[in-house]
Amino acid sequence: MFARLGRLVVHHPWKVIAAWIVLAAAIIGFAPALTATTDEASFLPTHYESVQAQQLQEKSFPTVATPAALIVVERRDGAPLSAADSATVGSVALALDGEHIPFVAGTVATPPSENKLVQVVAVRMPAVGDPNDKRPADAVTRLRTSLQKQLSGTDLQGGITGTAAQQLDASQSGTRAEKIIGLATVGLIIVLLLVIFRSPIIAFLPVITIGVISQVATGLIAWVSEALDLKIDSSVSAMLIVVLFGVGTDYILFLMFRYRERLRTGEDARTAMVSAVTRVGEAIASAAGAVIIAFLALTLSTLGLFKALGPALAIAVAVTLVAGLTLIPAIVSLLGTRVFWPSKAWRAEPKAARFAAIGTSMGRHPVRFAVASGGVMVLLAVAALGFSANFDLSSGSTSPTAESAVYGNELLKGLPAGATRPTYAFLRSDDGSPLSAAALDGFRTALTGVHGVGAVAPPALSADRSVADFTVTLAAGPESKSAIATVGGPLRDRAHAAAPSGTTALVGGITAVFVDIQAAVSHDYAVVFPVAAVLIMLILGLLLRSIVAPVYLMLSVGLGFAATLGATVLVFQWIRGEPGLIFMLPVIMYLFVVALGTDYNILMVARLREEAREGRSPRDAAAMAVRHAGPTVGAAGLILAGTFASLILAGISTLSQMGFAISIGIGIAAYVMALFFTPALTALIGHAAWWPGQGDAARPHEPVADAEPEVVRSGA
Repeated sequence: MFARLGRLVVHHPWKVIAAWIVLAAAIIGFAPALTATTDEASFLPTHYESVQAQQLQEKSFPTVATPAALIVVERRDGAPLSAADSATVGSVALALDGEHIPFVAGTVATPPSENKLVQVVAVRMPAVGDPNDKRPADAVTRLRTSLQKQLSGTDLQGGITGTAAQQLDASQSGTRAEKIIGLATVGLIIVLLLVIFRSPIIAFLPVITIGVISQVATGLIAWVSEALDLKIDSSVSAMLIVVLFGVGTDYILFLMFRYRERLRTGEDARTAMVSAVTRVGEAIASAAGAVIIAFLALTLSTLGLFKALGPALAIAVAVTLVAGLTLIPAIVSLLGTRVFWPSKAWRAEPKAARFAAIGTSMGRHPVRFAVASGGVMVLLAVAALGFSANFDLSSGSTSPTAESAVYGNELLKGLPAGATRPTYAFLRSDDGSPLSAAALDGFRTALTGVHGVGAVAPPALSADRSVADFTVTLAAGPESKSAIATVGGPLRDRAHAAAPSGTTALVGGITAVFVDIQAAVSHDYAVVFPVAAVLIMLILGLLLRSIVAPVYLMLSVGLGFAATLGATVLVFQWIRGEPGLIFMLPVIMYLFVVALGTDYNILMVARLREEAREGRSPRDAAAMAVRHAGPTVGAAGLILAGTFASLILAGISTLSQMGFAISIGIGIAAYVMALFFTPALTALIGHAAWWPGQGDAARPHEPVADAEPEVVRSGA
């Protein structure tokens, strides 16, 4: 199949290129814009209690909601606010209210904090159903400008935090992050390809082609997201950049290394490209298939975040795969050997190559390589036991220097941590009758006695008095472990038990959302992980025609995942002292490390099988596989790990953790698993690795090489 595809593309390159141009123009011209949200509650399905509580609040209290923004005011010298200062804050609130800023329903100054260090002005805005509505962000921008004018010339300083401000800052941080990541990714790819091939044509080939491919993929993702009402997280756009450029460059490298190898055997340029597509096409397609299936397994998630992330990344990889097997071969077939200009190094294989020496040593001592590489992964995996989840996605999507983050911390100087984003307990009459005073008092008393609850405000009643809203201030921060434990355990239990007969209690608020996300993620761990693993094993089984090899390959990839999580815990929780890793990191990391890590295993094992089919023993085949596939794996791993590492430069906690975890995971997959652990293990298992098939049996139509590998004969 891949031979036919290669001949079709090479013999009709202009038609292939024209088809891509027409397709790109149509999709880019007509696709809707790709938009994102940072609202954690929007990721949960409606059967979770926090979502039901939010719906009840919106229905029963349409005009009473948590302020969309909080103006935090304090003295410039850090001293307590005086009576005159507090009066100034009140005047500022009245002045802002009098400006009638569009979409601002009102600004009300609250009393100063008990210690007089801060005073808050609550800003109310109408509820918006569309997370992409720009009016709240525009209102915050206007408020920030007006606030600084009002405070100018006083002893006070202030800033705006709260939900609307956080979403604005997250959007701006995301835009800056995309620019930084894009420049870093493109720059890294150009530099590394220049070093590897010494050709500006090859260096810029991925940048230009993948730049077009990325627009096609983004358009398709936007169409699918709009059609299926998928909730795209704000970090997806940045991840798409590194996935498209990283994975796309990997596939181009797989193809170009084999193309160069075939040229060195004496084939002409067009024949060499057909041979390259024929020989490496199956490995590229299998590798991409593993990635696509792993991403699509996320559709089994209960979280809207993962349901949207999976198809988005799967579409990106699928478009990259098709381009890698059609557009790239078409362009290279037109350029011929000029693609390597001005370098002449492509004509001869380097002597005494580093990978040849590694392969020879591995062929002689596979046990040492298996134990050493496996031991490194086991040691790192131990640290994974200390993993702690952080569910505050909104703060993790914003730069710590953003105004909402800075004044969110300043607010804590005067208010308890739980007051910034309170929890809400709702008591609803099942038949719509008014709630009695006795029922309300008893319910409030029961909530007040829960350990971890700081205070419970008197209830606000709906217009028909059938629903009561109790604002619960937790003693700990809303995203902290103790707050999540309080809401998910004793608070909900007490609320449900204390609800009088004929009523229903629901506990909502951001901490309740975190509790339900935790439950959803636990479900996803139990469903998505094994499904993705089984599907990838099936792909490996079909590629290798074996049952044994896919099993130990997936076990090694699983060990690599545990090592990656352990390394991330060491850096962010132990060294940097962060409270935890973003809750979705293990799922994303599992899919990237397992799927992309399998890419390198597939490439290495496919080459090992090819060498075995030429009549070599298992150890000699492993030696030759490392010699020939090692440079490809090394270069591809470096580029892909480097592109994901660019996420660290974004200055956003969520992206920094993702960038580090995925890049270190790819590094382990390429430089520990694929180069050492997998070939050494395959050499030790021998012919049994291909059971029950005969995947390593010599093929009659293929030339059979001497049993002794060339790397041994040459003394490399």
